[in-house]
Amino acid sequence: MGIYLNPNNDNFKEITKRDIYVDKTMMIRAINSIMQTSNKYICVSRPRRFGKTFAGNMLSAYFSKGCDSRELFSHFKIGRDESFESNLNKLNVIKIDMNSEYQNERDKDKLLENMQDKIVNEFREQFPDIDFTQRESVGNSILKAYAQKNEKFVVIIDEYDVLVRENVSEKLFSEYLGFLNGLFKSDTLRPAISLAYITGILPVIRDRVQSKLNNFREYTILDAGKLAEFIGFTSGEVQELCEKYNVDFSEMKRWYDGYKQRGFEIYNPESVIMSIEDESFSSYWSKTSTYAVISDRIKQNFDGTKDDVIKMIAGESIDIDVFMYMNTMTEFISKDDIFTYLIHLGYLDYDREEKKCRIPNKEVLEEWQRAVSVVDEYKVTDKIIKASKELLSETLKGNGKAVAESLDMSHIHVTSNRSYNNEDALQSAIYLSFIYALNKYTIVKEMTTGKGFADVVFIPYVPNIPAMIIELKRNDSTESALNQIKEKKYFDSLAQYSGNLLFVGINYDENKKTHTCKIEQFIKE
Repeated sequence: MGIYLNPNNDNFKEITKRDIYVDKTMMIRAINSIMQTSNKYICVSRPRRFGKTFAGNMLSAYFSKGCDSRELFSHFKIGRDESFESNLNKLNVIKIDMNSEYQNERDKDKLLENMQDKIVNEFREQFPDIDFTQRESVGNSILKAYAQKNEKFVVIIDEYDVLVRENVSEKLFSEYLGFLNGLFKSDTLRPAISLAYITGILPVIRDRVQSKLNNFREYTILDAGKLAEFIGFTSGEVQELCEKYNVDFSEMKRWYDGYKQRGFEIYNPESVIMSIEDESFSSYWSKTSTYAVISDRIKQNFDGTKDDVIKMIAGESIDIDVFMYMNTMTEFISKDDIFTYLIHLGYLDYDREEKKCRIPNKEVLEEWQRAVSVVDEYKVTDKIIKASKELLSETLKGNGKAVAESLDMSHIHVTSNRSYNNEDALQSAIYLSFIYALNKYTIVKEMTTGKGFADVVFIPYVPNIPAMIIELKRNDSTESALNQIKEKKYFDSLAQYSGNLLFVGINYDENKKTHTCKIEQFIKE
Protein backbone atom coordinates (compact mmCIF):
# COMPACT_ATOMS: atom_id res chain seq x y z
CA MET A 1 0.00 0.00 0.00
CA GLY A 2 1.33 3.41 -0.96
CA ILE A 3 0.30 7.02 -1.39
CA TYR A 4 0.49 6.89 -5.19
CA LEU A 5 0.84 3.18 -5.96
CA ASN A 6 -1.96 0.96 -4.70
CA PRO A 7 -3.46 3.41 -2.19
CA ASN A 8 -5.95 2.29 0.44
CA ASN A 9 -9.68 3.03 0.38
CA ASP A 10 -9.75 5.61 3.19
CA ASN A 11 -10.71 8.55 0.96
CA PHE A 12 -13.75 6.78 -0.46
CA LYS A 13 -14.68 5.31 2.92
CA GLU A 14 -14.70 8.81 4.41
CA ILE A 15 -17.13 10.01 1.74
CA THR A 16 -19.53 7.11 2.35
CA LYS A 17 -19.67 7.98 6.04
CA ARG A 18 -21.15 11.42 5.39
CA ASP A 19 -24.70 11.79 6.66
CA ILE A 20 -25.75 12.52 3.08
CA TYR A 21 -24.36 10.04 0.57
CA VAL A 22 -25.72 9.13 -2.85
CA ASP A 23 -24.76 5.72 -4.20
CA LYS A 24 -22.92 6.18 -7.51
CA THR A 25 -21.17 2.82 -7.46
CA MET A 26 -22.88 1.56 -10.61
CA MET A 27 -20.43 3.77 -12.45
CA ILE A 28 -18.00 0.92 -11.74
CA ARG A 29 -20.07 -1.42 -13.91
CA ALA A 30 -19.92 1.08 -16.77
CA ILE A 31 -16.15 1.35 -16.37
CA ASN A 32 -15.71 -2.42 -16.09
CA SER A 33 -17.48 -2.82 -19.43
CA ILE A 34 -14.75 -0.89 -21.24
CA MET A 35 -11.73 -2.20 -19.34
CA GLN A 36 -8.96 -3.56 -21.53
CA THR A 37 -10.71 -2.50 -24.74
CA SER A 38 -9.74 0.15 -27.27
CA ASN A 39 -11.92 2.59 -25.26
CA LYS A 40 -9.99 2.09 -22.02
CA TYR A 41 -8.52 5.62 -22.18
CA ILE A 42 -11.13 7.92 -20.60
CA CYS A 43 -11.20 11.67 -19.99
CA VAL A 44 -14.08 12.90 -17.81
CA SER A 45 -14.47 16.67 -17.61
CA ARG A 46 -16.93 18.31 -15.23
CA PRO A 47 -17.35 21.66 -13.49
CA ARG A 48 -16.02 22.12 -9.98
CA ARG A 49 -18.07 20.49 -7.23
CA PHE A 50 -19.60 17.89 -9.56
CA GLY A 51 -17.85 14.84 -8.11
CA LYS A 52 -14.66 14.37 -10.13
CA THR A 53 -12.49 13.60 -7.12
CA PHE A 54 -15.20 11.46 -5.54
CA ALA A 55 -15.41 9.28 -8.65
CA GLY A 56 -11.63 8.87 -8.81
CA ASN A 57 -11.50 7.86 -5.14
CA MET A 58 -14.29 5.35 -5.69
CA LEU A 59 -12.56 3.75 -8.68
CA SER A 60 -9.27 3.62 -6.81
CA ALA A 61 -10.91 1.92 -3.81
CA TYR A 62 -12.46 -0.66 -6.12
CA PHE A 63 -9.44 -1.53 -8.27
CA SER A 64 -6.51 -1.06 -5.89
CA LYS A 65 -4.54 -4.05 -4.69
CA GLY A 66 -3.56 -1.92 -1.72
CA CYS A 67 -6.80 -2.59 0.16
CA ASP A 68 -9.67 -5.00 0.68
CA SER A 69 -12.86 -3.17 -0.30
CA ARG A 70 -15.27 -6.11 -0.48
CA GLU A 71 -17.11 -5.21 2.73
CA LEU A 72 -17.09 -1.49 1.88
CA PHE A 73 -18.78 -1.98 -1.52
CA SER A 74 -21.02 -4.89 -0.55
CA HIS A 75 -23.58 -2.48 0.96
CA PHE A 76 -23.94 -0.53 -2.27
CA LYS A 77 -25.56 -1.24 -5.64
CA ILE A 78 -22.40 -2.50 -7.31
CA GLY A 79 -22.10 -5.16 -4.60
CA ARG A 80 -25.20 -6.86 -6.02
CA ASP A 81 -24.12 -6.56 -9.65
CA GLU A 82 -22.69 -9.50 -11.58
CA SER A 83 -19.65 -7.44 -12.58
CA PHE A 84 -18.67 -6.77 -8.96
CA GLU A 85 -16.08 -9.52 -8.61
CA SER A 86 -14.44 -9.00 -12.00
CA ASN A 87 -11.82 -6.43 -10.97
CA LEU A 88 -12.33 -6.00 -7.23
CA ASN A 89 -8.90 -5.12 -5.76
CA LYS A 90 -7.16 -7.05 -8.54
CA LEU A 91 -5.18 -4.31 -10.27
CA ASN A 92 -2.32 -2.01 -9.45
CA VAL A 93 -3.57 1.56 -9.20
CA ILE A 94 -1.44 4.65 -9.74
CA LYS A 95 -3.41 7.61 -8.43
CA ILE A 96 -2.17 11.17 -8.91
CA ASP A 97 -3.85 14.40 -7.84
CA MET A 98 -2.13 16.91 -10.12
CA ASN A 99 -3.62 19.90 -8.35
CA SER A 100 -2.25 18.75 -5.01
CA GLU A 101 1.13 17.99 -6.56
CA TYR A 102 1.31 21.43 -8.15
CA GLN A 103 0.14 23.40 -5.12
CA ASN A 104 2.45 21.56 -2.70
CA GLU A 105 5.57 21.65 -4.86
CA ARG A 106 7.91 24.44 -3.77
CA ASP A 107 10.13 24.20 -6.87
CA LYS A 108 7.54 24.18 -9.66
CA ASP A 109 10.04 23.46 -12.42
CA LYS A 110 10.99 20.22 -10.66
CA LEU A 111 7.39 19.11 -10.21
CA LEU A 112 7.46 16.22 -12.71
CA GLU A 113 10.92 15.09 -11.68
CA ASN A 114 10.09 15.03 -7.96
CA MET A 115 6.67 13.46 -8.48
CA GLN A 116 8.04 10.62 -10.59
CA ASP A 117 10.79 9.99 -8.07
CA LYS A 118 8.21 9.57 -5.30
CA ILE A 119 6.10 7.19 -7.39
CA VAL A 120 9.09 5.10 -8.49
CA ASN A 121 10.25 4.82 -4.86
CA GLU A 122 6.91 3.17 -4.13
CA PHE A 123 7.51 0.79 -7.03
CA ARG A 124 10.79 -0.21 -5.37
CA GLU A 125 8.98 -0.89 -2.10
CA GLN A 126 6.18 -2.91 -3.64
CA PHE A 127 8.33 -4.78 -6.18
CA PRO A 128 11.65 -5.23 -4.34
CA ASP A 129 12.91 -7.96 -6.69
CA ILE A 130 12.70 -5.68 -9.76
CA ASP A 131 15.68 -3.49 -10.57
CA PHE A 132 14.55 0.11 -11.00
CA THR A 133 17.26 2.60 -12.00
CA GLN A 134 18.02 5.79 -10.11
CA ARG A 135 16.11 8.06 -12.53
CA GLU A 136 13.44 5.62 -13.69
CA SER A 137 10.29 7.11 -15.23
CA VAL A 138 6.80 6.02 -14.18
CA GLY A 139 6.18 4.64 -17.67
CA ASN A 140 9.30 2.47 -17.59
CA SER A 141 8.44 1.29 -14.07
CA ILE A 142 5.03 0.11 -15.28
CA LEU A 143 6.67 -1.62 -18.23
CA LYS A 144 9.17 -3.49 -16.03
CA ALA A 145 6.44 -4.65 -13.63
CA TYR A 146 4.36 -5.88 -16.56
CA ALA A 147 7.23 -7.56 -18.40
CA GLN A 148 8.67 -9.35 -15.36
CA LYS A 149 5.55 -10.10 -13.32
CA ASN A 150 2.62 -9.62 -15.71
CA GLU A 151 1.28 -6.89 -13.41
CA LYS A 152 -1.39 -4.64 -14.95
CA PHE A 153 -2.22 -1.09 -13.98
CA VAL A 154 -5.03 1.42 -13.66
CA VAL A 155 -3.81 5.02 -13.95
CA ILE A 156 -6.05 7.68 -12.37
CA ILE A 157 -5.06 11.34 -12.74
CA ASP A 158 -7.32 13.88 -11.05
CA GLU A 159 -7.22 17.49 -12.32
CA TYR A 160 -5.03 16.52 -15.26
CA ASP A 161 -5.49 20.02 -16.71
CA VAL A 162 -4.11 22.02 -13.77
CA LEU A 163 -0.88 22.74 -15.63
CA VAL A 164 -2.93 23.98 -18.57
CA ARG A 165 -5.00 26.25 -16.35
CA GLU A 166 -2.07 27.62 -14.35
CA ASN A 167 0.53 29.97 -15.79
CA VAL A 168 3.42 27.47 -15.68
CA SER A 169 6.80 27.75 -17.35
CA GLU A 170 7.35 26.42 -20.84
CA LYS A 171 9.91 23.99 -19.41
CA LEU A 172 7.40 22.46 -16.97
CA PHE A 173 4.65 22.34 -19.58
CA SER A 174 6.88 20.55 -22.08
CA GLU A 175 7.94 18.05 -19.44
CA TYR A 176 4.29 17.42 -18.59
CA LEU A 177 3.47 16.71 -22.23
CA GLY A 178 6.36 14.26 -22.30
CA PHE A 179 5.05 12.59 -19.13
CA LEU A 180 1.57 12.17 -20.66
CA ASN A 181 3.03 10.95 -23.93
CA GLY A 182 5.18 8.38 -22.17
CA LEU A 183 2.25 6.97 -20.26
CA PHE A 184 -0.53 7.01 -22.80
CA LYS A 185 0.88 6.97 -26.34
CA SER A 186 3.32 4.07 -26.04
CA ASP A 187 2.29 0.92 -27.91
CA THR A 188 4.69 -1.00 -25.68
CA LEU A 189 2.86 0.16 -22.55
CA ARG A 190 -0.64 -0.32 -23.95
CA PRO A 191 -1.15 -3.95 -22.80
CA ALA A 192 0.14 -3.05 -19.31
CA ILE A 193 -2.55 -0.41 -18.76
CA SER A 194 -6.01 -1.83 -18.20
CA LEU A 195 -7.58 1.61 -17.69
CA ALA A 196 -6.50 5.24 -17.88
CA TYR A 197 -8.96 7.58 -16.20
CA ILE A 198 -8.19 11.29 -16.16
CA THR A 199 -10.41 14.14 -15.01
CA GLY A 200 -10.37 17.89 -15.43
CA ILE A 201 -12.53 20.95 -15.65
CA LEU A 202 -11.78 21.23 -19.36
CA PRO A 203 -11.84 18.49 -22.00
CA VAL A 204 -8.64 17.54 -23.77
CA ILE A 205 -6.95 20.73 -24.92
CA ARG A 206 -7.17 20.95 -28.69
CA ASP A 207 -3.61 22.09 -29.21
CA ARG A 208 -0.34 20.46 -28.16
CA VAL A 209 -2.05 18.40 -25.44
CA GLN A 210 -4.45 16.77 -27.89
CA SER A 211 -1.57 15.16 -29.77
CA LYS A 212 -0.62 13.44 -26.51
CA LEU A 213 -4.15 12.40 -25.56
CA ASN A 214 -5.93 11.88 -28.88
CA ASN A 215 -6.55 8.24 -27.98
CA PHE A 216 -8.80 9.27 -25.07
CA ARG A 217 -12.57 8.93 -25.22
CA GLU A 218 -14.10 12.11 -23.79
CA TYR A 219 -17.16 12.29 -21.51
CA THR A 220 -17.84 15.99 -21.13
CA ILE A 221 -20.53 18.29 -19.78
CA LEU A 222 -21.49 18.76 -23.45
CA ASP A 223 -22.12 15.04 -23.83
CA ALA A 224 -21.38 12.61 -21.02
CA GLY A 225 -22.51 9.58 -23.01
CA LYS A 226 -22.89 6.40 -20.97
CA LEU A 227 -21.56 8.16 -17.87
CA ALA A 228 -24.32 10.80 -17.93
CA GLU A 229 -26.18 9.69 -14.81
CA PHE A 230 -22.97 9.70 -12.79
CA ILE A 231 -22.24 13.38 -13.41
CA GLY A 232 -23.94 15.17 -10.53
CA PHE A 233 -27.13 14.02 -8.84
CA THR A 234 -30.08 12.92 -10.95
CA SER A 235 -33.58 14.25 -10.35
CA GLY A 236 -34.66 10.91 -8.87
CA GLU A 237 -31.74 10.91 -6.44
CA VAL A 238 -32.48 14.45 -5.30
CA GLN A 239 -36.17 13.69 -4.87
CA GLU A 240 -35.29 10.76 -2.60
CA LEU A 241 -33.03 13.03 -0.53
CA CYS A 242 -35.76 15.65 -0.24
CA GLU A 243 -38.25 13.07 0.95
CA LYS A 244 -35.77 11.64 3.45
CA TYR A 245 -34.82 15.03 4.93
CA ASN A 246 -38.21 16.72 4.54
CA VAL A 247 -37.00 19.32 2.03
CA ASP A 248 -39.12 21.11 -0.58
CA PHE A 249 -38.18 19.33 -3.83
CA SER A 250 -39.62 22.03 -6.11
CA GLU A 251 -37.48 24.65 -4.38
CA MET A 252 -34.41 22.41 -4.62
CA LYS A 253 -35.12 22.04 -8.32
CA ARG A 254 -35.44 25.78 -8.81
CA TRP A 255 -32.10 26.46 -7.12
CA TYR A 256 -29.82 23.66 -8.28
CA ASP A 257 -31.33 21.80 -11.26
CA GLY A 258 -30.90 22.73 -14.90
CA TYR A 259 -28.17 20.56 -16.41
CA LYS A 260 -29.52 18.07 -18.94
CA GLN A 261 -27.58 14.94 -19.95
CA ARG A 262 -28.89 12.13 -22.14
CA GLY A 263 -32.42 12.34 -20.73
CA PHE A 264 -31.29 12.95 -17.13
CA GLU A 265 -31.98 16.11 -15.15
CA ILE A 266 -28.70 16.80 -13.35
CA TYR A 267 -28.27 18.78 -10.12
CA ASN A 268 -25.17 20.34 -8.62
CA PRO A 269 -24.35 17.72 -5.95
CA GLU A 270 -22.32 19.85 -3.56
CA SER A 271 -24.98 22.57 -3.46
CA VAL A 272 -27.73 20.02 -2.84
CA ILE A 273 -25.80 18.48 0.07
CA MET A 274 -24.93 21.84 1.62
CA SER A 275 -28.50 23.05 1.27
CA ILE A 276 -29.80 20.00 3.15
CA GLU A 277 -27.10 20.24 5.81
CA ASP A 278 -27.66 23.98 6.33
CA GLU A 279 -31.45 23.61 6.12
CA SER A 280 -31.61 26.58 3.76
CA PHE A 281 -31.57 27.43 0.08
CA SER A 282 -28.69 29.68 -0.83
CA SER A 283 -25.98 30.27 -3.40
CA TYR A 284 -23.05 28.04 -2.49
CA TRP A 285 -21.37 28.56 -5.84
CA SER A 286 -19.33 31.57 -4.73
CA LYS A 287 -17.72 29.53 -1.94
CA THR A 288 -15.66 27.59 -4.48
CA SER A 289 -15.66 29.93 -7.47
CA THR A 290 -16.37 33.56 -8.26
CA TYR A 291 -18.50 35.63 -10.61
CA ALA A 292 -15.25 37.21 -11.87
CA VAL A 293 -14.89 34.13 -14.10
CA ILE A 294 -17.97 35.39 -15.96
CA SER A 295 -17.24 39.11 -15.84
CA ASP A 296 -13.68 38.65 -17.10
CA ARG A 297 -14.96 36.81 -20.14
CA ILE A 298 -17.95 39.00 -21.06
CA LYS A 299 -15.73 42.09 -20.85
CA GLN A 300 -14.17 40.84 -24.08
CA ASN A 301 -17.51 41.66 -25.72
CA PHE A 302 -17.08 39.87 -29.02
CA ASP A 303 -19.75 40.65 -31.58
CA GLY A 304 -23.14 39.59 -30.23
CA THR A 305 -21.92 38.73 -26.72
CA LYS A 306 -23.83 41.47 -24.90
CA ASP A 307 -27.09 40.77 -26.73
CA ASP A 308 -26.90 37.08 -25.90
CA VAL A 309 -25.96 37.64 -22.25
CA ILE A 310 -29.00 39.88 -21.79
CA LYS A 311 -31.23 37.31 -23.49
CA MET A 312 -30.01 34.57 -21.17
CA ILE A 313 -30.45 36.69 -18.06
CA ALA A 314 -33.96 37.36 -19.36
CA GLY A 315 -34.63 33.61 -19.41
CA GLU A 316 -33.93 32.76 -23.04
CA SER A 317 -31.77 30.08 -24.64
CA ILE A 318 -29.33 31.13 -27.34
CA ASP A 319 -27.79 29.34 -30.31
CA ILE A 320 -24.19 28.24 -29.89
CA ASP A 321 -21.47 26.40 -31.81
CA VAL A 322 -19.48 24.50 -29.18
CA PHE A 323 -17.07 22.86 -31.62
CA MET A 324 -14.82 25.83 -32.43
CA TYR A 325 -13.50 26.27 -28.89
CA MET A 326 -9.93 24.98 -28.39
CA ASN A 327 -10.56 24.04 -24.73
CA THR A 328 -7.95 26.49 -23.45
CA MET A 329 -8.05 29.22 -20.81
CA THR A 330 -6.70 31.91 -23.12
CA GLU A 331 -7.62 31.42 -26.78
CA PHE A 332 -11.03 33.07 -27.07
CA ILE A 333 -11.85 34.48 -30.51
CA SER A 334 -15.67 34.63 -30.49
CA LYS A 335 -18.70 34.70 -28.21
CA ASP A 336 -19.18 30.97 -28.90
CA ASP A 337 -15.75 30.32 -27.36
CA ILE A 338 -16.70 32.31 -24.26
CA PHE A 339 -20.03 30.58 -23.78
CA THR A 340 -18.59 27.11 -24.43
CA TYR A 341 -15.92 27.78 -21.81
CA LEU A 342 -18.63 28.84 -19.34
CA ILE A 343 -20.59 25.67 -20.12
CA HIS A 344 -17.59 23.58 -19.10
CA LEU A 345 -17.32 25.58 -15.87
CA GLY A 346 -21.02 25.02 -15.09
CA TYR A 347 -22.20 28.60 -15.57
CA LEU A 348 -24.35 27.58 -18.52
CA ASP A 349 -26.24 24.45 -19.54
CA TYR A 350 -26.02 23.01 -23.04
CA ASP A 351 -28.86 21.35 -24.92
CA ARG A 352 -27.12 19.08 -27.42
CA GLU A 353 -30.30 18.39 -29.42
CA GLU A 354 -31.24 22.06 -29.82
CA LYS A 355 -27.61 23.26 -29.89
CA LYS A 356 -28.51 26.02 -27.44
CA CYS A 357 -27.26 27.15 -24.04
CA ARG A 358 -28.90 28.92 -21.13
CA ILE A 359 -28.44 29.81 -17.48
CA PRO A 360 -29.41 26.62 -15.63
CA ASN A 361 -30.86 27.69 -12.28
CA LYS A 362 -31.31 30.39 -9.65
CA GLU A 363 -27.98 29.73 -7.93
CA VAL A 364 -26.04 30.34 -11.14
CA LEU A 365 -28.31 33.22 -12.21
CA GLU A 366 -27.21 35.08 -9.08
CA GLU A 367 -23.59 34.72 -10.22
CA TRP A 368 -24.49 36.18 -13.62
CA GLN A 369 -26.26 39.09 -11.94
CA ARG A 370 -23.17 39.81 -9.85
CA ALA A 371 -20.99 39.57 -12.95
CA VAL A 372 -22.94 42.10 -15.02
CA SER A 373 -23.03 44.52 -12.07
CA VAL A 374 -19.27 45.12 -12.42
CA VAL A 375 -19.03 45.39 -16.22
CA ASP A 376 -19.58 48.89 -17.64
CA GLU A 377 -21.34 47.65 -20.78
CA TYR A 378 -24.13 46.17 -18.64
CA LYS A 379 -25.03 49.23 -16.54
CA VAL A 380 -28.57 49.34 -17.91
CA THR A 381 -29.04 45.61 -17.32
CA ASP A 382 -27.87 46.02 -13.73
CA LYS A 383 -30.19 49.01 -13.25
CA ILE A 384 -33.21 47.01 -14.45
CA ILE A 385 -32.30 44.06 -12.22
CA LYS A 386 -31.86 46.24 -9.15
CA ALA A 387 -35.14 48.05 -9.83
CA SER A 388 -37.10 44.82 -10.21
CA LYS A 389 -37.76 44.41 -6.47
CA GLU A 390 -39.49 47.79 -6.29
CA LEU A 391 -41.34 47.06 -9.52
CA LEU A 392 -42.86 43.89 -8.06
CA SER A 393 -43.98 45.86 -5.02
CA GLU A 394 -45.61 48.51 -7.21
CA THR A 395 -47.28 45.86 -9.37
CA LEU A 396 -48.87 44.23 -6.34
CA LYS A 397 -50.19 47.68 -5.42
CA GLY A 398 -51.84 47.92 -8.85
CA ASN A 399 -49.46 50.54 -10.27
CA GLY A 400 -49.74 49.91 -14.01
CA LYS A 401 -47.77 53.04 -14.86
CA ALA A 402 -44.68 51.66 -13.11
CA VAL A 403 -44.94 48.45 -15.13
CA ALA A 404 -45.25 50.36 -18.40
CA GLU A 405 -42.25 52.57 -17.65
CA SER A 406 -40.09 49.57 -16.76
CA LEU A 407 -41.05 47.76 -19.95
CA ASP A 408 -40.21 50.86 -22.01
CA MET A 409 -36.63 50.45 -20.75
CA SER A 410 -36.24 46.68 -20.69
CA HIS A 411 -37.99 46.00 -24.01
CA ILE A 412 -35.52 47.98 -26.06
CA HIS A 413 -32.69 46.62 -23.92
CA VAL A 414 -33.42 42.94 -24.55
CA THR A 415 -34.11 43.37 -28.25
CA SER A 416 -31.10 45.40 -29.37
CA ASN A 417 -30.43 44.16 -32.91
CA ARG A 418 -33.46 41.90 -33.06
CA SER A 419 -36.90 42.88 -34.25
CA TYR A 420 -38.27 45.16 -31.56
CA ASN A 421 -41.82 44.09 -32.33
CA ASN A 422 -41.18 40.37 -31.78
CA GLU A 423 -43.59 38.96 -29.17
CA ASP A 424 -40.84 36.79 -27.69
CA ALA A 425 -38.83 39.96 -27.08
CA LEU A 426 -41.71 41.48 -25.12
CA GLN A 427 -42.00 38.33 -23.00
CA SER A 428 -38.28 38.49 -22.32
CA ALA A 429 -38.60 42.15 -21.36
CA ILE A 430 -41.25 41.18 -18.81
CA TYR A 431 -38.98 38.45 -17.43
CA LEU A 432 -36.06 40.85 -17.08
CA SER A 433 -38.14 43.62 -15.50
CA PHE A 434 -39.61 41.17 -13.00
CA ILE A 435 -36.43 39.15 -12.39
CA TYR A 436 -36.66 39.75 -8.64
CA ALA A 437 -40.03 37.98 -8.73
CA LEU A 438 -38.12 34.71 -9.14
CA ASN A 439 -37.57 34.94 -5.38
CA LYS A 440 -41.29 34.52 -4.84
CA TYR A 441 -42.81 33.16 -8.05
CA THR A 442 -42.47 30.46 -10.65
CA ILE A 443 -42.79 32.29 -13.96
CA VAL A 444 -44.36 30.30 -16.80
CA LYS A 445 -44.56 31.51 -20.40
CA GLU A 446 -47.39 30.34 -22.67
CA MET A 447 -49.13 28.43 -19.89
CA THR A 448 -52.14 26.30 -20.82
CA THR A 449 -55.08 27.81 -18.91
CA GLY A 450 -58.82 27.90 -19.48
CA LYS A 451 -59.60 28.05 -23.21
CA GLY A 452 -56.11 28.91 -24.45
CA PHE A 453 -52.61 29.96 -23.51
CA ALA A 454 -51.89 32.77 -21.08
CA ASP A 455 -48.86 34.77 -22.20
CA VAL A 456 -47.12 34.88 -18.81
CA VAL A 457 -48.28 33.46 -15.48
CA PHE A 458 -46.71 34.17 -12.08
CA ILE A 459 -47.42 31.34 -9.63
CA PRO A 460 -46.38 32.12 -6.04
CA TYR A 461 -44.51 29.59 -3.96
CA VAL A 462 -44.50 31.78 -0.85
CA PRO A 463 -47.72 32.50 1.09
CA ASN A 464 -49.89 35.61 1.16
CA ILE A 465 -49.07 37.09 -2.23
CA PRO A 466 -51.33 37.01 -5.29
CA ALA A 467 -50.83 34.97 -8.42
CA MET A 468 -50.68 37.04 -11.61
CA ILE A 469 -51.81 36.47 -15.19
CA ILE A 470 -50.27 38.75 -17.81
CA GLU A 471 -51.78 39.13 -21.26
CA LEU A 472 -49.92 41.00 -24.00
CA LYS A 473 -51.42 42.98 -26.87
CA ARG A 474 -49.90 44.93 -29.71
CA ASN A 475 -51.50 48.06 -31.19
CA ASP A 476 -54.66 47.35 -29.23
CA SER A 477 -55.62 48.25 -25.65
CA THR A 478 -55.08 47.16 -22.07
CA GLU A 479 -58.85 46.63 -21.77
CA SER A 480 -58.74 44.16 -24.65
CA ALA A 481 -55.95 42.25 -22.90
CA LEU A 482 -57.90 42.09 -19.63
CA ASN A 483 -61.08 41.03 -21.44
CA GLN A 484 -59.24 38.16 -23.13
CA ILE A 485 -58.09 36.86 -19.74
CA LYS A 486 -61.70 36.90 -18.53
CA GLU A 487 -63.39 35.61 -21.69
CA LYS A 488 -60.99 32.71 -22.15
CA LYS A 489 -61.05 32.02 -18.42
CA TYR A 490 -57.30 31.88 -18.06
CA PHE A 491 -57.94 31.91 -14.32
CA ASP A 492 -59.60 28.47 -14.26
CA SER A 493 -56.36 26.64 -13.58
CA LEU A 494 -55.61 29.11 -10.78
CA ALA A 495 -58.93 28.75 -9.01
CA GLN A 496 -57.23 28.37 -5.64
CA TYR A 497 -56.07 32.00 -5.93
CA SER A 498 -59.57 33.46 -6.44
CA GLY A 499 -59.70 36.71 -4.51
CA ASN A 500 -55.92 36.75 -4.46
CA LEU A 501 -55.24 36.94 -8.18
CA LEU A 502 -54.17 39.85 -10.35
CA PHE A 503 -54.94 40.33 -14.04
CA VAL A 504 -52.29 42.40 -15.80
CA GLY A 505 -53.13 43.73 -19.25
CA ILE A 506 -50.24 45.16 -21.27
CA ASN A 507 -50.46 46.84 -24.66
CA TYR A 508 -47.49 47.72 -26.80
CA ASP A 509 -47.72 50.51 -29.39
CA GLU A 510 -45.37 49.58 -32.23
CA ASN A 511 -45.26 53.08 -33.71
CA LYS A 512 -44.52 54.90 -30.46
CA LYS A 513 -42.53 52.01 -28.99
CA THR A 514 -44.26 52.56 -25.69
CA HIS A 515 -46.29 50.38 -23.34
CA THR A 516 -49.43 50.85 -21.30
CA CYS A 517 -50.57 48.65 -18.46
CA LYS A 518 -53.72 48.16 -16.43
CA ILE A 519 -54.02 45.88 -13.39
CA GLU A 520 -57.18 44.44 -11.91
CA GLN A 521 -57.81 42.18 -8.95
CA PHE A 522 -59.85 39.11 -9.81
CA ILE A 523 -63.01 38.77 -7.77
CA LYS A 524 -64.80 35.48 -8.33
CA GLU A 525 -68.49 35.96 -9.06
